[in-house]
Amino acid sequence: MTPRTILYTGKGGVGKTSVAAATARRCAAAGARTLVLSTDPAGSLAESLETEVGSEPTAVSDGLWGQQVRAQEEMERHWSGVSEWLGELLVERGVNPITAEELTVPPGLDELFSLLQLKHHHESGEWDSVVVDCAPTGETLRLLSFPDVARWWLEKVFPHERQLLAAARPIARTMLDVSLPSEAVFADVQRLMDSLIAMNEILRDRAHATIRLVMNPDKMVIGEAMRTFTYLNLYGYVTDAVIVNRVFPDEVAGTYFGAWRERQQEHLGLVESAFSPVPVLRAPYFESEVIGAEMLDRLGAEVFGGLDAGAVLHDSLSHELVIEEDGSASLRLDLPFSEKGDISLKKIGTELVVRVEGQKRTIMLPPALADWRATGARFADGALQVTLDDAARLSPTA
Repeated sequence: MTPRTILYTGKGGVGKTSVAAATARRCAAAGARTLVLSTDPAGSLAESLETEVGSEPTAVSDGLWGQQVRAQEEMERHWSGVSEWLGELLVERGVNPITAEELTVPPGLDELFSLLQLKHHHESGEWDSVVVDCAPTGETLRLLSFPDVARWWLEKVFPHERQLLAAARPIARTMLDVSLPSEAVFADVQRLMDSLIAMNEILRDRAHATIRLVMNPDKMVIGEAMRTFTYLNLYGYVTDAVIVNRVFPDEVAGTYFGAWRERQQEHLGLVESAFSPVPVLRAPYFESEVIGAEMLDRLGAEVFGGLDAGAVLHDSLSHELVIEEDGSASLRLDLPFSEKGDISLKKIGTELVVRVEGQKRTIMLPPALADWRATGARFADGALQVTLDDAARLSPTA
């Protein structure tokens, strides 16, 4: 049976771990054999659950297990061949051993290896639901989005490169004083490529795997979440819910926090427009820290209400960006129940603002498209398609 997989990501400090733990408790309470695991190197899953959580699945309560993935253990399991070769190479060039060891791991790769635990649990068949508290960045998810590149390396480059290096290895060591990669290095890289392909297939299974964004109603946090949302859509990963955590309740109106609440309400309007039609769920700013079973269950009740926390709450991409063969980009945006005359467009840097009868929808484009121009738009079958072209390429002086 394919497990239901839910990944939570968001900026550090927004309460992502608490929301993940609360979701897992609700899934377990509904009868699903549930594992909640944290790949965040600064993870606080054990503190949130108020119980010891090991580097392997640890029983927490009826139907619920927890796991704090140790990046170092995953690195030793997946990257030892490459790490040893690069470390020796750097030490031979005068780099001290400790620095050399640190430099053998490209930024983000340790988080990627931690996330590969999801692949292991997916294949084990032990779980009905797997809830992942990801590291506070979208970079790891972006690393999982290149299966075509991985396949190309495996099919086109690896076979020939291995043969060439096997012949060149004795010469290089004698004449250049360079240790070329061994078979163990190639084995590590090939495993990584295979895992990238498998993880991509897991996360693109829209019937079982979705991603949820957690944020606070603060402008900077929302902006980062919008950028992450764009990349998730770009790479075909479905976001089925957005959780806005720590919203000041109505009761603070007229108090010291009243002005904060008013500002939060303004920002919530931006959230609704930026992530539509994805469900936007909310949780209040509680009077005490959200740790332990009682507070986690309160949080889960506020976030999901009568919804099934383990269900797929939204099953399609809200917008899709495609690079066309002629070098232009095409953005498709679903606008059901709209009329062509009601739609207007405006592009400001990386923001594409779509207005429909006074309602504003803001889409954050990748930074690479900041200088691109919107050169065409077509509305048909309830969807708006916008064509973007590189301004430098279009310029007659370019």
